[in-house]
Amino acid sequence: MNFYSLLFLEKSMSIALESSFISDPLIKKDQIEARDYQLSLSEIAKKESTLIVLPTGLGKTVIALLVIVDRLHRYMNEKVLFLSPTKPLVEQHASFLKSALTLPAEEIFVATGDIPPESRAKLWRDAKIIVATPQVIENDLLTRRIDLRDVSLIIFDECHRAHGNYAYVYIAERYREEGRNRLVLGITASPGSSVTKIQEVCENLGIERVEIRREDDPEILPYIFRRDIEWVKVDVPHEIKQLKQILEELFLDRVRKLGELGFHLYRGKKTSTKELLDLQAKIQARLREQQHTRFYKAASLVAELLKIRHAIDLVETQGINAVRKYFRRLLNEANSKNATKASKRLIRDPIFIRALNMAEEIELEHPKLKRLLSIVEREIQRRPESRIIIFTNFRDSAEMVRSALSEIEGVKPLRFIGQASKGEDKGLTQKKQVELIEKFKEGVYNVMVATSVAEEGLDIPMADLVIFYEPIPSEIRNIQRRGRTGRRRAGRIIILITKETKDEAYYWISKQKERMMEKGMNAIKRKEVEFQDQQVEEEKSTRTSEKDDPIIYVDNRESRSKVVKSLEKIGCDLKFKNIDVGDYVVSERVCIERKSVEDFVSSLTDGERNLFEQLKNLRREYERPILIIEGDGLYTDRVSENVVKGALISIAVDFAIPILYTSNGEDTAEIIRKIAKREQDGLRRPFSPHSKKSSRNLREEQEYVISSISNIGPVSARNLLKHFGSVQNVINAPEDELVRVERIGDVTAKKIREVVGGAYEECVNPPSKESH
Repeated sequence: MNFYSLLFLEKSMSIALESSFISDPLIKKDQIEARDYQLSLSEIAKKESTLIVLPTGLGKTVIALLVIVDRLHRYMNEKVLFLSPTKPLVEQHASFLKSALTLPAEEIFVATGDIPPESRAKLWRDAKIIVATPQVIENDLLTRRIDLRDVSLIIFDECHRAHGNYAYVYIAERYREEGRNRLVLGITASPGSSVTKIQEVCENLGIERVEIRREDDPEILPYIFRRDIEWVKVDVPHEIKQLKQILEELFLDRVRKLGELGFHLYRGKKTSTKELLDLQAKIQARLREQQHTRFYKAASLVAELLKIRHAIDLVETQGINAVRKYFRRLLNEANSKNATKASKRLIRDPIFIRALNMAEEIELEHPKLKRLLSIVEREIQRRPESRIIIFTNFRDSAEMVRSALSEIEGVKPLRFIGQASKGEDKGLTQKKQVELIEKFKEGVYNVMVATSVAEEGLDIPMADLVIFYEPIPSEIRNIQRRGRTGRRRAGRIIILITKETKDEAYYWISKQKERMMEKGMNAIKRKEVEFQDQQVEEEKSTRTSEKDDPIIYVDNRESRSKVVKSLEKIGCDLKFKNIDVGDYVVSERVCIERKSVEDFVSSLTDGERNLFEQLKNLRREYERPILIIEGDGLYTDRVSENVVKGALISIAVDFAIPILYTSNGEDTAEIIRKIAKREQDGLRRPFSPHSKKSSRNLREEQEYVISSISNIGPVSARNLLKHFGSVQNVINAPEDELVRVERIGDVTAKKIREVVGGAYEECVNPPSKESH
């Protein structure tokens, strides 16, 4: 009799209350406080797949724990999967489960990308509870290291993310197909601003019931602490208004020029960033249909308008320091070798130069900063033990605020940003983030100035005061920010608003979205969500009815792409390998290189991503190489149209590699599958993903030998052979003869002589092939 059988015999399956704590064989004694609303919600979630919406800080994880315990009792030989969006949050949940449960620690497995895939597969088999990021589980499902047949419960933390191409959607779909004893629990504080969004989350996860508890519900009220919200409005100084007017003059000039091209912005200087992005998408669509000069000019003007709009927003809501930094970045961008026409034209404009000079001359700062410093100083003087979190939308603003706060006695500020580096501004590693959070808890720092990274997914402690440096138009982010205070004691929230700017608009937008979310949740409570499992069954039937699904070798770096998910979905037999050349191998002779439009264009300008070197290797290794270019917007103002067309012509003519165009990942997958089916023809012959090109004729072998030298492509190889007549003559030719050949310069000539004449030095541990 195993450990779980003994526990099951010792206690009934129901969870009993003993004093004010929950009592169960799987839960450590006096560990989990018994709260009526958590018990009632968990009882509902045990019976059917449920979405639970509960304000931040009210113990959604405890409800998840109670459902986990019930499933472990019911299905002793199955496991539970607990998904959370970020690694720090995964570690936090795992730590809570280990501290609360009587399970052996090794049976709670934390699955992250730091663990080798083969080890993850073994640990998965032995674990009872797996806590993981969705990306890791998605990858292991795609590579078929694991399946979900023995999973009796999946918990989707922050489940409002379950839309589009997010990993939650794919995992839930696979669970519907594979799980034998399925149960889903979705938990969030903010499911979305409309019935449609909430419905989408429910449909994507397979949710059958929605349970919502608000802060004013009678059963919740005893556990809620007061949170006072204060809106502090400030005026824009005259000097900043003048700078804004100059930028608006520049903005209207570009609006007028755009109108002359037939693209009208009727709201003039009030045109929002969203409206500009929508127009940009329309112009790009027109460019795909007809590559007319008018459309290129319009696209470039919209790019300028987006830059000017951002500058105006910074002037209004962030202050002169932020604007100055942005202007300097624009100057650096315009003077770089990859500068766009929009950047170059903008910095030469006399109106822009006037704005630039004025920004450098203005010495005052935005009144928000002065008000913020006063609020923080007063709070620390009143309560030196206070913890304060300040949210800003921009890194530059966060640094400006931190620097100003450090001048105040008793204030010990830190800047808390994400992992990504932006130019010289280096991001924080997860290790450094955790270290700073601990120091904030301990009081080494008492003010955290944070970007959006502190809103969700990190175990940041409760604050006594939360300050929004500016409002945000997202109801989800608003709720998450507010949830950083009022958890264990009363808290305050202060929102700084600049009058007559987008601050006021964003404030009202977020309020409206929160009202819409309330209405949406009420509507869903009144009417249970209905699901159409028939479509899933039809898809499953289609997959299982097809025989001789083609084998496709996939490079490991492609494993998380939408293409791979689509290939798996349409029934391809995927085998993941480290492939030296190309992305997808479908036969002995056919290898496919996939490039998104963004990657393709970038590879033409980025010296470290040599597209033609990749294609040369592809041509050398396979008889029938193929290039797929995926997506729209191939022609942009980033790279000259002539450069792009020249590259395409060279690929098709010089390298003799056919180019196929696809619209998205699903389209690419369908093309790859059809090529694989055609090549394999149902014979299911095994083949190697590292196949060498076979049966070259003499001319091809000669070109192969010469083109294997670095810097020499197929055209240069043919030119050399035509000029010298044989491989031997090419190798023996002196530098001064080599440079007489078309397309052979001094550098290439020296490289040829270095390769064929240099002494061979044996390497004990030769380096592995460079990946493509």
